[in-house]
Amino acid sequence: MTTVVKGLVERLRDGENVICAEGYLWELERRGFLRSGPFTPEVVIDHPQVVRHLHEEFVHAGSDVVEAFTYFGHRAKLRMIGREDELETLNYTALKIARDVADRTGTLMAGNLSHTTTYDPGNPESIEESKSIFKEQVEWAVKGRADYFIAETFNSCSEASLALEAIRKYGKGLPAVITMAAYVPDRTTDDVPFPQALRRLEEEGAAVVGLNCARGPATMLPLLRQIRQSCKGPIAALPVTFRTTPQQKCFQCLTDPVTGAKAYPAELAPLQCTRAEIHQFATEARELGVQYIGLCCGSASYYLREVAIAYGRNPPAAKFKPDLSMSIATGDVMLFERGDRARKVRSFMFADIQ
Repeated sequence: MTTVVKGLVERLRDGENVICAEGYLWELERRGFLRSGPFTPEVVIDHPQVVRHLHEEFVHAGSDVVEAFTYFGHRAKLRMIGREDELETLNYTALKIARDVADRTGTLMAGNLSHTTTYDPGNPESIEESKSIFKEQVEWAVKGRADYFIAETFNSCSEASLALEAIRKYGKGLPAVITMAAYVPDRTTDDVPFPQALRRLEEEGAAVVGLNCARGPATMLPLLRQIRQSCKGPIAALPVTFRTTPQQKCFQCLTDPVTGAKAYPAELAPLQCTRAEIHQFATEARELGVQYIGLCCGSASYYLREVAIAYGRNPPAAKFKPDLSMSIATGDVMLFERGDRARKVRSFMFADIQ
C-alpha cells in the first residue's frame, strides 16, 4: 500500500512550514567524496551508498524533503570533467536514490536544477544551451517521479526565469521553488533588486521564491525582510552556515581571521557559525514568516536539527541534542572524578579563564 504524502503547495496553503536540507556538495566534499573546485556530483555514480546515507541523515535531523543530488549534474559541468557520457545515468541514479529514501521515510522528493555556470544573457547560443540543459533535467526528474522542483543559486534573474519556464513547460504541472544567490550587492547580476526579481518570478508562476547560498544568516536576514515585504506568497531562506558580515556579505569574500587570506572555498572552517547562531537565525526567520527554511553550503545534520527545533519540530535527532549537565567538564556532576579531585580537574581545564 502506497502512503500518500501531502504535497508542497498543500502544506504551504495550509500554513505549514517546510524544512529542506541542501548543502550536499559541501558536506560530501568535507567527507572526502567530492572535489572542491568543479563541485560535480559524480559521487552519485561512484559511491551511491554515501549519497543515500546523507539523505537519510538529513531526514533524521528534520528535513521534510529529499532533494535529488543533481546540482551541477548537467551537461556543461559533466563535459568539463570528461564524463558527459554518464550524464543521463547520473541523473536517473540520483533521482532513484532520492525517490527510494523519500518513499521509505514519508517525505517529499524534489528534482533539482542549478545555475549553469555558462549562461551569458548577451549570447543567443548560451541561452539556447541553458534552455536545453534545463529541459532535459526537468524531463528526467518527471520520469524519476519528483514531487516538485528546486531551481537554485541563480545570480541572474533572466537565467532563473529560463529555469522556471522549463519547469512550467516540461514539468507536467509540478510546482517550483526558485531561489537566488545574493552576493555583495542587494541586486542580481542583471541589475534587478532582489525583492523585485523574486516578485517577478512569483508572478511568473513559482510556488515559492527566496534566497539560498552565498550569504550567511547575519547578512541574509536583512534582505529577507525586504523580500517578505515585496512578495505575496511563501518565501524561502537557505543560507550558508558561515559568519558573513556587513563588510564581507557573502562567503566567497570571507577572509581568515588570523592570516587575512581568502578562505573560500577550502579554508572556511574557522568561520563556521555556531549551533546557537543557526538556531537564532531560524527563530528570526520563523518570526518573519519564512515558510520554506533550510541550510545550504556548510550544512550538516546537527545544524539542520537546530532549524527543525526552532520551527517547533521534534525530529528523531532531537533525542541526541547536547545535555551539558552530564558533561564531566561543564555539568553539575563529574561521573568519574569527585570532591577535591573533581575541583582540581576542572581548575586545570579552565585555568585560562579563571
